[in-house]
Formats: sequence, C-alpha cells, structure tokens
Amino acid sequence: MPDTLFSPQSEINDALLAGALLGGGLPSEAEHHLRQAGLSYHLDDIAESHLREAAAIAPGHAAVLIGLYRFYFYKGRLAEALDVAERCLQKAAEANHFAADWRTVGAADAEFSRYESILPRFFLFSLKGYAYLQMRLGRMEEGRLAIAKLLELDPTDKIGAKVLLGVLERMGQDDE
Repeated sequence: MPDTLFSPQSEINDALLAGALLGGGLPSEAEHHLRQAGLSYHLDDIAESHLREAAAIAPGHAAVLIGLYRFYFYKGRLAEALDVAERCLQKAAEANHFAADWRTVGAADAEFSRYESILPRFFLFSLKGYAYLQMRLGRMEEGRLAIAKLLELDPTDKIGAKVLLGVLERMGQDDE
C-alpha cells in the first residue's frame, strides 16, 4: 500500500476533524505519536508502537481510533481492524447520543443524509467498515445485517453500502 493511504497529513487532518467534532482536543503528545506513526508506516513495529502510545495518551479519541483502524486495515490485520471498528461504532454512538447497539439506531435518530452532518456520517462510515470487515472475515450474515442497517439509515446510499450488498449477492456465483 502506498504511504499516502496512511500519510501524516491525513492523520493530522483527521486529528483536527476529530478534535473539533468528536470529543475535544487531541493532546499534542498524542498528535506527535500519530504523526510519527504515519512517517514510520513502512516499519510495522515502530508505527504500531507510536499508535499504542497515542492510544495510551488519548484512549478512545476518534483521531487515535481512526489511525489504529487504518493501520490494521492496510496491514491486512482484519480482526484487529474489526476490533477498532467496533470501538469506532461505540464512540460514534456515544457522540450522537444513540443507543449502544447499532441495530436499534433508526433513521429518525439523526440527519444521516446530510453531507455536513459529520457525527452521523462518522457513525455510518464506522458501520460500513464494520460490515465490510465482517464480510472479509467470513461472517456474511452479520455483514448483511449491517448493510441493511446502512441502507435503512441512508436510503439514498451516499455512503455506498449497495456496493457491499452487490458483493454479497454475487458471492458463490460463477464469473462469466
């Protein structure tokens, strides 16, 4: 994977966004570790060490969770990425004042269809990551349930859940 997928600039932007909208400011020491993780992305142990330091300084902060998720996802460590996706879902539910169980969130709970509704979008993106990882890990029914919830919350499919649904529907069919 190219370093741009885990670039320090994207981490800084995420940290600023998350700081402003998802739980307050990120301590400068944690931001430093996120930046160092991005710079050392190609050195797995060092990058992960920086991410763990950031997590120790700012546990549960959205910017740290996003950094951890991206690292595990792009390194192909999908079970660990799923764990972080679940933590992102929990963080997003808390930030949006939703029930803890994503299955009980309804379309009337937030303005999911508005692009500028950052907190609900964070929830949708977290749920999409969760659905995708469930599928990649062979848990198709759980993935299907999450996709159905995405389409319920975002019926115009701004988040792109129908792509995942299409993958599910094509599974097991011979390619032509």
